[in-house]
Amino acid sequence: MARELLAEIRRRPRCPIDVVGVLAEPAYRGDKLGGYPVLGKLNSLVRVLKEHGPQLIIVAHAPGTVDLSEHQLLEASVHGSFQIAQASTVYEQLSGKLPLESYDLEDVLYSETFQPARSSLVATRLLSLAAAVVGLVLTAPLMLLIALLIRLDSPGPALFRQERSGYLGRPFMLVKFRTMRHAEEHRSEWEGDNADRITGVGRWLRKFRLDELPQFFNVLKGDMNLVGPRPHPASNIALLSLVARNTAESGVPIPYYDLRSTVRPGITGWAQVRYRYANNLQEEIEKLHFDLYYIKHYSLALDLQILLETVWVVFAGHTVASDPAEEIDSPSATGVGDRRQTTTP
Repeated sequence: MARELLAEIRRRPRCPIDVVGVLAEPAYRGDKLGGYPVLGKLNSLVRVLKEHGPQLIIVAHAPGTVDLSEHQLLEASVHGSFQIAQASTVYEQLSGKLPLESYDLEDVLYSETFQPARSSLVATRLLSLAAAVVGLVLTAPLMLLIALLIRLDSPGPALFRQERSGYLGRPFMLVKFRTMRHAEEHRSEWEGDNADRITGVGRWLRKFRLDELPQFFNVLKGDMNLVGPRPHPASNIALLSLVARNTAESGVPIPYYDLRSTVRPGITGWAQVRYRYANNLQEEIEKLHFDLYYIKHYSLALDLQILLETVWVVFAGHTVASDPAEEIDSPSATGVGDRRQTTTP
């Protein structure tokens, strides 16, 4: 976790955190971790506090463990003036995704943040319904034109239907514009394995996300919201659930994937504007880090932010939003201010 956090800090030139150094075990003075100097072992904490006077100390340790540094920090905090933060929390604020590997079962089981408030669920549902009605009215002529172009471009129906996993794990039939030719043989669900099947019109539709327009009907039916984690094909659920359960480094299986279904899936989502299409299992698990950040911070305000970023992606014709490293770089976004700090892994 310490290395991941230091890497996030280094890749942000305007990051408000100025790293003084690192305390690590085992370590010796003059060594480096993540490109930053190691100032000593954990028992050097008091000396380092006196020499450098950091305003923020970030602590990273293995899930479910407590080391001597925490007792030293508590004692030092009585006499010092500094803030103490967990590395996983700061990493989450900087990257916009959850460091699932560093989570312990208690972090999820006893956390109220993974249980969206009913008021937020109602507000986002009303927003989705209103947007779906307006969207269908405004885009009806465009959808008719797209359907005609698809039929002229390649043989087959204009619409594509597939069973997906939805709210609380309930299956539903997702509908979207067809962007690929029919496959003669069975293939995986990954986009990279089907690139040769994408049609000329389909490539254009995917670039501007117009293939998703028919999902306004899914929103009206209650299968989806405007914003939420993208629904996965039902055929992939068992594998994704199994891999996600074994992500935590604590060794305790945690049903992370099940948390995605606590809200309705969406036409667009946090992972869609912050990442890209997944082409393998590893990338799907990486997207899960973003999806669970969305679940943890679920709110109408976050939905509106995602919609604004989606508009930019659509009109710019990008397959993914710009790197969040260039967007989350203000002190107000990190929640830790412009402070110098010592990281204690």
